Amino acid sequence: MLGALGGRARGGRRGGGGADLADWRSRPLGADPAGAYAEAAEDVLAAFAEPDAPSREFPLPEVGPGSTFPESQAIGFHFIDYVVHGWDVARSLGLAYELDDDLAEDALRVALAVPGGNHRLGPGAAFGPEPPAPVDPSPLDRILTALGRSPAWPGRA
Repeated sequence: MLGALGGRARGGRRGGGGADLADWRSRPLGADPAGAYAEAAEDVLAAFAEPDAPSREFPLPEVGPGSTFPESQAIGFHFIDYVVHGWDVARSLGLAYELDDDLAEDALRVALAVPGGNHRLGPGAAFGPEPPAPVDPSPLDRILTALGRSPAWPGRA
């Protein structure tokens, strides 16, 4: 998981968003995974803190080929990574995962901004197609399905 999030941080620091999908791939973090991740995270924070960041378009090739977004959306995609991967880890360990209402509202807004489309069907796609939503979905359920995850995982895909 740190390798995946580190890849996103590395991609995000390349001019505020590396246009090359290879910049975003997971890589081994070496002997000091926490230190390597912290360094990558500091770099992406620095990219978003640059004076011209608010006026810049950030390439995010993981979202879709040629996709660019304003800084306010691009930083939101980093936020949604942490929300959803936190759920991934909790579920893989059999732990409950809940979001505070204010975080769930913000995360849902970001998740619904992620484009759908046929690029989600290709190999290595960052997001799968949306599965059917459960009956009476919670905000977290809606976040997960918008990003191609089944809220019922690991029970069923």
